[in-house]
Amino acid sequence: MFDAVTKVTEAETLPFPYNKTTYCRYEPIEKTIEHAKVLIVNDLLRYESDLSPLAFKDWDGAVKSRLEFERKVAGMACNNIANNVLRLVRNPKTLTVHLSEVKQAAEQFEPDAIVMSGTYADFDYYNQDHLSNFARFIRNTKIPVLAICGAHQLVATAFGAGLKTLDDLPLEKKRNDRMVEYQYRFVKIVDKNDPIFEGNDDEKSGIWQDYTKDDDILRVWQNHGVQVDGVPKGFKLLASSYLCKNQMMVKRSQGQLIYCVQFHLEKSFEDWSKNPTRWEHPNESRDGRILFENFLRLALDHISK
Repeated sequence: MFDAVTKVTEAETLPFPYNKTTYCRYEPIEKTIEHAKVLIVNDLLRYESDLSPLAFKDWDGAVKSRLEFERKVAGMACNNIANNVLRLVRNPKTLTVHLSEVKQAAEQFEPDAIVMSGTYADFDYYNQDHLSNFARFIRNTKIPVLAICGAHQLVATAFGAGLKTLDDLPLEKKRNDRMVEYQYRFVKIVDKNDPIFEGNDDEKSGIWQDYTKDDDILRVWQNHGVQVDGVPKGFKLLASSYLCKNQMMVKRSQGQLIYCVQFHLEKSFEDWSKNPTRWEHPNESRDGRILFENFLRLALDHISK
């Protein structure tokens, strides 16, 4: 009986990307970054003052419930970002502010890096003064920035890019029931030489999974129905996928360091706290966590120069 069970176990394999093995490599998380001051930006809507006239028109009778939902999502998003900083840095310091407050907060807090949350509503529902002020700030700041999901799109529009749905429609043509990328998906690295992917071409490196080192693939959490149309001037494409061509990009010029990711790399430690099952491991979103840690290192290097 023992031999029969052993043979079945040996023959049983897990699907890609677990390298066709029946286990997932255990990985303790060590804090290897000594210190970092991170300004966390909540990009979601909070109050009626954050809304445009179009929002009041289209959300007639539902403004209160819409804002309650956005505030709920904002709490989870910003908490996930803060948890990454707290779990990766020995002496962390964070401050969370709203999108409309970023310029003043950056001047007063003097962060080593800015990390921006995702969004939910389309940007024409936002107070346009808030967006204009942010656009001026992001085009000029020398503080390293990591923009996540909706913030990826927000930064892209600030630099002149357009947005569209995943099936190539203008956003106003399809507000609801959009095609979405959701759950864990694969994206293809198109420039593995960027320092954010440090170690992915080193056979001896234990940082990345084999599927990243062998095939330049990341496995990351997706939750979006909007994409950046092309790559804005001054940015370089770093990763792509079938449904969304611009999954990751970077601006490394004019004294700026701005990384933008369409996926949610900040979910790493949210996954970590879940009860692991055979299909959901504590290192489920480890690729995102590695990118987050590498960004912090690059940010500190950039600030010190």
